[in-house]
Amino acid sequence: MTIEFVAVETPEDRQRLAALADEIWHEYWPALIGESQTDYMVEQFQSLEAIERDMAEHGYEYWFLRADDGRIAGYTGGRPEPETNRFFISKIYLLAEERGHGFASQTIRFYENLCRERGFEAMYLTVNKHNDLGVRAYRGKGFETIDSVETDIGQGFIMDDFVMEKRVD
Repeated sequence: MTIEFVAVETPEDRQRLAALADEIWHEYWPALIGESQTDYMVEQFQSLEAIERDMAEHGYEYWFLRADDGRIAGYTGGRPEPETNRFFISKIYLLAEERGHGFASQTIRFYENLCRERGFEAMYLTVNKHNDLGVRAYRGKGFETIDSVETDIGQGFIMDDFVMEKRVD
């Protein structure tokens, strides 16, 4: 099964994206980071206001991942970093029932092509150090850990992440 990357463009798209993010985050993350930090991070980084701010002020681009049959399987997003000649992949999130169908691999290939088209040398992302599934998946796709960071995001919460990068040929 293949997916299509549908750009998030309209106000309605952004509302759908925020609702999808809320659903996926509250299904996946509480087991790893707790309910309180999940709620806080959704509000700060995945809410409609955060999505609109990131698009308007930081050059973020978002896409829905639409399966062959038209259903939305998840979303992805990030931003170009011309100053480092890389693309920052901020988000790759799939609904629970859509995991394990190769959609994450297709998403990585999407970003490889995007980087080639735009002339970027690499793409990178951050992944929670305790997200074993994510860390293994990214390593399997050719990403290498280039740093380990702890980021204070406010309200007493810390993001404890690996920074992983993949060079693009």
